[in-house]
Amino acid sequence: MYEKIYHGFLLAGMLVLAVLIIFCLLRAVLGPRIADRVVAVNMIGTMTITEIAMFALYLRESYLFDVCLIYAMISFLAVVVLTKIYGGAYQERKIKGTSYLKYEEEDQEVEDL
Repeated sequence: MYEKIYHGFLLAGMLVLAVLIIFCLLRAVLGPRIADRVVAVNMIGTMTITEIAMFALYLRESYLFDVCLIYAMISFLAVVVLTKIYGGAYQERKIKGTSYLKYEEEDQEVEDL
């Protein structure tokens, strides 16, 4: 009996995580800022790791925990690369003087006065 309840909670948790991953995917696509997209990608990676861990518990397969660790390293590297690319693009826009952020444009106008 407890086994069925345990599996039911695992399945319900995996379903909730799947829905949350879809919402984060929407945030990653829609933005509005690059920082929102990077955070959404990081959240998708974290929830995917949790999903795989819950699936490993459900199937009682311990090798899937190794997959979780490898996925965590890949997810971490992906976020580092994305922030490096974003930082480079931000610095390039700042040097050229064309910024898409409103508050930076306002700061430039105040400095020009």
